[in-house]
Amino acid sequence: MIGFDEAFALLAEAVRPAGCERVALGEAQRRVLAAPVIARLDAPATDTSAMDGYAVREAEFAIPGRLTVVGESFAGRGFEGAVGPGECVRIFTGAPMPAGADRVIIQEVVRRDGDLALFDHALGGGRHVRVRGSDFRRGDALLPAGRRLDARAMVAAAGADVAEVELWARPRVIVLGTGDELAAPGEASGRAGAIPESVSFGVAGLALAYGAEMIDRLRLPDQPAVLEQAAAAALERADIVVVTGGASVGEKDYARAMFGPAGLEMIFSKVAIKPGKPVWLGRAKGKLVLGLPGNPTSALVTARLFLAPLLAGAAGENPATALTWRPAPLAGDLPPCESRETFHRGTWGEQGVVPVGNQDSSAQKALAAADVLIRRRPGSPAATTGETVEALDF
Repeated sequence: MIGFDEAFALLAEAVRPAGCERVALGEAQRRVLAAPVIARLDAPATDTSAMDGYAVREAEFAIPGRLTVVGESFAGRGFEGAVGPGECVRIFTGAPMPAGADRVIIQEVVRRDGDLALFDHALGGGRHVRVRGSDFRRGDALLPAGRRLDARAMVAAAGADVAEVELWARPRVIVLGTGDELAAPGEASGRAGAIPESVSFGVAGLALAYGAEMIDRLRLPDQPAVLEQAAAAALERADIVVVTGGASVGEKDYARAMFGPAGLEMIFSKVAIKPGKPVWLGRAKGKLVLGLPGNPTSALVTARLFLAPLLAGAAGENPATALTWRPAPLAGDLPPCESRETFHRGTWGEQGVVPVGNQDSSAQKALAAADVLIRRRPGSPAATTGETVEALDF
C-alpha cells in the first residue's frame, strides 16, 4: 500500500492526452488547447479612441480655444478625411483616429456651438488614444498550448481573429457499476435486499464536470462472464474505464479480475487514505482503468482525488491543476489522524471550513451537503477551530 502523493505521481506519469482535433471556436468552450492561439491581426488594428470626445491635433491645441468640427468618426466607420489646422472631428469610443489627429479631448469638457467645439475648461491627463498594436501584434501567441478555454481565454481567442482552434480530444469515459445488490433508482424498494445504484451517477457527473465525453454508464451483476465481456467492450470504446465496487477481498470482488483477459497491468493497488483505501489504477490494451470503492462517499472522494486529475491529464492539462489545495481556517474540531491520510468532508462557511457531521464512507445525505475536502496528513494531532488546514473544492 502506497501513500497518496506517491499514487498521484504514478497517475500523472501514466496519463497522456488522447489525441487532438480542430474545432470551431464556438464549440471550444472549456476545452484545452493543443496548440497556441496566434494573433492574425494587430489589436487594435489602427490607433483608436478610448473615449467619446473630439479628435484634435495636440501640437496646435490650446485653452481657451475653438475648433471647427469637420466630421465624425464611429467604430467601424471612420472619418475618411484628415484633420487640418483649426479643425477637429467628433469621435466615439473604439472609432479610428482620423489622419492628422493624435489626441482625444473628452466630451465632458467641450461645449458645442453649431459646427464649433469650444474648449475653455482645464483638461485632465491622458491622450485617450489606444495605439495600434498596443494590446497585441499579429503573430503574437495570445494563449499557450495547455490552456483551458474559460470565458476570459475565449475572449482572447476570438480577438485573435481565429475561426478554429486545435484542441486535445475530450477523453471518452465509460463507468461500470458492479454488484448483485444494485438496482436502478426507482426499483430498489420493490426488491428485497436491493439498494439503489447511486455511485455511477455521481462518478459520471464528476467526469462530465472535468471535461470527459461520457459514452456509457452500465450497471452489471457479479457474474464473471458478463463482467469480462463488458470490460472488453469498454476497453474498445473508451480512453478511460472506471469500475466501481468489487475492489475489496470478498468472494464476489471481480473488479480487477474482469480485466484479466485483457492483460491488466497494475500501476498502483490500494492507497493509504481514508476513505478510499481500495482505489486502484491499471492499464489494459493501452487504456487506463480506474477502480473505485463501492461505498458512495468513498467512491466520490477517490473520484475527486484520482479521476479528476486523470481527466485533466487526458485532456491536455497538467493533472495537478485538478488538485489545487489552499489554506483555510477550520471552523470545527477534527480528531487526530491515524496512519492513513484522511480526507474529511466539509462545507465552506463564513468562518472557514466546517466538517460535516456524518463522515461514514457510505453516507449519501452528508455527501450531498459537502463541498470541500479537508486534508489531514498521517499522524497529525487533533485540530481545533481556528487552525489552518488544507482544503480542496469538492
